[in-house]
Amino acid sequence: MDTEKEEHYDNSEITVSNLVLWGCMLAMIFGGVCPYIPQYQKIKKTQSTEGFSLYVCLALIVANTLRIIFWFAKTYELPLLLQSIIMNFAMFLMVHLCIKVQEKSIVIKGKERVFTDFDWKYFWAWSDFQSYVDCILVLSIIVGMLTYFMLDVSVYVEGLGFVAVLTEAMLGVPQLYRNYISKSTKGMSVKMVLMWTMGDIFKTFYFLQRNAPRQFAFCGALQVWVDFCILIQVVTYGTSYRRVRKIQASL
Repeated sequence: MDTEKEEHYDNSEITVSNLVLWGCMLAMIFGGVCPYIPQYQKIKKTQSTEGFSLYVCLALIVANTLRIIFWFAKTYELPLLLQSIIMNFAMFLMVHLCIKVQEKSIVIKGKERVFTDFDWKYFWAWSDFQSYVDCILVLSIIVGMLTYFMLDVSVYVEGLGFVAVLTEAMLGVPQLYRNYISKSTKGMSVKMVLMWTMGDIFKTFYFLQRNAPRQFAFCGALQVWVDFCILIQVVTYGTSYRRVRKIQASL
């Protein structure tokens, strides 16, 4: 009788453990996209891209494209691969929305800027969505072919993984720089940054617990640090803005 109870208890423990594991995996796969939902809704509602840097999308698309290619060179957990695929899809949706909004806001249309112009002054500032897709396709083909011929070179493979996660870790830097230059976080979704921070903390612990390649954990910690810097800007510039408004109101 006692043996049956122990077996039932063990089975319950295994079931709960499996549910927690599956929950963490699903959070890992879809959680990365969640912070961008408030920003997407904000851009769609206001019909303005002010305060959001398209270079955030560039950093994420490049990082996740490299991570997908890295998977073929050094297989890691499937949820991390699925996360990269879904994130790329979400970022292209964000780019598509921003291009549509920017196009509507142009009063006098000038010359269209496309990827095939190969004008570096307008890199990632093209006027059509197809150019962004073409750019990433060219990058994928070049890196994919290079990886195929260098699969046996461990330095290259490890370096590819490091560059992939480092690029993702630096995704907040364009937003950090934009806020610093404008001395404002107006137009940026604070919810997005808060969700970035929570997601990156969870992601870093997940990497450590699941023994992901060490590049993932190191760059996850770096990403958390950048998130905290942006949150400090939210507090600092928000306080400065309220102070200026009080002075203006008293005059």
